[in-house]
Amino acid sequence: MSDLPFTLDQLRILKAIAAEGSFKRAADSLYVSQPAVSLQVQNLERQLDVPLFDRGGRRAQLTEAGHLLLAYGEKILTLCQETCRALEDLQNLQGGSLIIGASQTTGTYLLPRMIGAFRKTYPDVAVQLHVHSTRRTSWSVANGQIDLAIIGGELPPELQDSLDMIPYAEDELALILPTNHVFAQSQTIQREDLYRLSFIALDSQSTIRKVIDQVLTRTGIETRRLKIDMELNSIEAIKTAVQSGLGAAFLSVSAIEKELQMGVVQRVAIEGVEIKRMLSVIINPTRYRSKAADAFCREVLPLFTNLPMDFDVARASRSTSAVTEPLPPQTEE
Repeated sequence: MSDLPFTLDQLRILKAIAAEGSFKRAADSLYVSQPAVSLQVQNLERQLDVPLFDRGGRRAQLTEAGHLLLAYGEKILTLCQETCRALEDLQNLQGGSLIIGASQTTGTYLLPRMIGAFRKTYPDVAVQLHVHSTRRTSWSVANGQIDLAIIGGELPPELQDSLDMIPYAEDELALILPTNHVFAQSQTIQREDLYRLSFIALDSQSTIRKVIDQVLTRTGIETRRLKIDMELNSIEAIKTAVQSGLGAAFLSVSAIEKELQMGVVQRVAIEGVEIKRMLSVIINPTRYRSKAADAFCREVLPLFTNLPMDFDVARASRSTSAVTEPLPPQTEE
């Protein structure tokens, strides 16, 4: 069989150019010179006998052949990384890495504590936490870029047959008010009282906002009747706004533990209403899962769940040795 017409370094360069949009920025990200990048691309195009970039515009645009090579090249690079991690596992967790994904709330307020518990037992394992939208996190699991993730939303429909989604814990959403609000002196308010409040919320297009609205609707609260006076782009900004007396908010209990302990916001119950959502662990059963990922599932996840773990996440697998076909590229919403 003849030699392959490309090298791993050339695939890395192709991926960097596609991500950065220019040869110069790709060279900077790889810590090599721009002429070296250009030469590698020229050699690659000559070896494949196809143009990979449309050089007519200011931004480096992939041709159809370039997109095809990139799709397979990313899979090849991912498998190379999995191979290295499998070899590292031979050291029995005296090294290696663990890559965890999470949606915004769980990644900001829950995962750091879980990672802290893991590092106490396995201090030599390098841990990375990637916090993104539920959609982007799900695609990262599907493509083998992260080992497992904890999310609070739904899987994208196109990934529901590719990933295992295991109910993990219930996350309660709490109504919080400024401490000087008239309702803050009441332990419980009526459902109709909600429509008299001014609310601070995340942007209506954010995943977390959509999940919160879905959960509220399931409990019989008419979200269209809630008066949204302010939309902010982060949970921390919302907490600060509530503390400043600007309005009420619905937030995950895990996100407001410190503020409740300090007494800077007031949590108020709603008569006859419990607002909860399900957090889930997602894994790709066809991808190699490292010993570090298995140890995290087996030893750390049970410490932070409020549900019986009747599904063995650490052992869930259809085929850890399967080489899968490339998934279609992710598109952000």
